[in-house]
Amino acid sequence: MKMKIKDYGILQTKKCSVSTLITDDKTMKTKILLMIMLALFGWKANAQWTAVNTGLTNLNVIPLVVSGTNIFAGTYGGGMFLSTNNGSSWTAVNSGLTNLNVFSLAVSGTNIFAGTYGGGMFLSTNNGSSWTAINTGLTNLNVYSLAVSGTSIFAGTLDGVFLSNNNGNTWTAVNTGLTNFQVVSLSVSGANIFAGTNGGGAFLSTNNGSSWTAVNTGLTSSIVRSFAISGTNIYAGTDGGGMFLSTNNGNTWTAINTGLTNATVWTLAISGSNIFAGTNGGGVFLSTNNGSSWTEVNTGLPLTPDVWSLVISGSNIFAGINGGGGVFIRALSDLITNINETISTEMLALTIGIYPNPFCTTATIKINEDIGIGEMEIVIYDLLGEEIKKLPNISGKEIKLSRDNLPSGVYFVRLSQDNKTISTKKIIITD
Repeated sequence: MKMKIKDYGILQTKKCSVSTLITDDKTMKTKILLMIMLALFGWKANAQWTAVNTGLTNLNVIPLVVSGTNIFAGTYGGGMFLSTNNGSSWTAVNSGLTNLNVFSLAVSGTNIFAGTYGGGMFLSTNNGSSWTAINTGLTNLNVYSLAVSGTSIFAGTLDGVFLSNNNGNTWTAVNTGLTNFQVVSLSVSGANIFAGTNGGGAFLSTNNGSSWTAVNTGLTSSIVRSFAISGTNIYAGTDGGGMFLSTNNGNTWTAINTGLTNATVWTLAISGSNIFAGTNGGGVFLSTNNGSSWTEVNTGLPLTPDVWSLVISGSNIFAGINGGGGVFIRALSDLITNINETISTEMLALTIGIYPNPFCTTATIKINEDIGIGEMEIVIYDLLGEEIKKLPNISGKEIKLSRDNLPSGVYFVRLSQDNKTISTKKIIITD
């Protein structure tokens, strides 16, 4: 008996031509077999990292930061470089920068802050065209980390944390409670500020830096190199201990290292539900499940890359590599697809099929008969991993999706049951 098709619309959209709907079993099986072959042998010819170093005269890249459509790369010994075309080319922007060892970068509105090793802080108010030293009040000129919280700028140095509330014109030490003053990482989560130290673990301030409290329960490494924050999840990358997760504002930490084969994490970046970790000699790792497991995603990178920075700009992720690698780019859709559409037992069992795909107005999700009947959930994500639509309490074996107002492009459909992902598929909407 044919099961009823349920229609879950997202909204209505304009009319457009639709490819012929192919529903016969033989054709569907052929299409799914082709999908499996593509997953086994690689469905993209250029699914890898690509070097984008044109114009970079120094390839020891340490920090990267995005300001609008501009990308800044700080180097050790070569100063600052700017790309206005998604990394296709770079231009040195060092006017006024008297120290060329750039260790940290931050953006606050139209202001670009650069922290150097030995030269202190510099500010550019004109997109890097010129820089001005802003060191009044700084007692240490080795600035390893920067963070912005509203109008407050925090600088982590080898002499603790300094705060400026006037765009860097003056700085004040804010170290009460810190037991280790080598602050190598900073991150802001709402009204909370996290500081990672070189030997003292992690510290938390809930009062804009006026005081700090050690939050190290569960951390097995006292060197915290990086932080990333996603909602109530706080991620910490350490030196030698790998990755840790806190879901209670740093009160306790849990190691999340399954699949992470390099335990020194220099940098972290988050795109929706995807977490990227750059490591010391191990390249880049990706987790799509809140850090429960990690997968190496290094195709195209140099051998044993030392990844000091990761930033996301639009639909791409950029990696800054110290030791002569420069900057590499990779499409987020490539990385997310490679993880989610890798051949699996679910795919071999033909868990779900989506047809037609690409589609224009509607598509049908057909669920394999082997999946038990029960309530399921469908979530649609964009290329950045941001949730677009959630359809809870789904039942039945065929579900009709209406396009909605969604623009044409690539999306992902995730089907789950009892909080367990059954399958994730790519869909393409066309006009």
